[in-house]
Amino acid sequence: MKIYTKTGDGGDTGLQGNLRISKSHPRIMAYGAVDEANSSIGLALAGEIDGDIRDVLLMIQNELFVVGADLSNPNTNDMKNRVTLEMVQRLESHIDAFESELLPLGNFILPGGSTAASLIHHARTVTRRAETLTVLLSETDEINSNCIKYLNRLSDLLFVTGRLANKRNRVKDVPWHP
Repeated sequence: MKIYTKTGDGGDTGLQGNLRISKSHPRIMAYGAVDEANSSIGLALAGEIDGDIRDVLLMIQNELFVVGADLSNPNTNDMKNRVTLEMVQRLESHIDAFESELLPLGNFILPGGSTAASLIHHARTVTRRAETLTVLLSETDEINSNCIKYLNRLSDLLFVTGRLANKRNRVKDVPWHP
């Protein structure tokens, strides 16, 4: 099987259910940003990430394929490959576990610090864009609302994970000075 099909040469692409839409459609923008978030997490994983953080990020990469599949399927009656509330709750449990190792924030921090934390913070910002584009899609098309919840929680988890990566690398978070 060849990787190129030439079916998108006219500026449209296929969705599940043999539907075709413009490559500029908000649905394509949303799941394209989810794919970009997944790639950003992959970039973070290429660096020095320790065991439990690595395991969580790999789990997230697999789940982001589910988010992308969910967003690419406009048939909301088809329950295959859908984001579930359990997936959202799993992110929350990881947030709670990672946050328990950190001191509470007293002020905003700059994204950065160690290379690992910087790459995780970058993935967080890409995830925020994916969330925004998913919300935009939901304003015109019916989608699974768990997709928005998942992406929102994921950006929170990536924020906490970036802080934890700094702590474990003995790098202090840099406070924002307005």
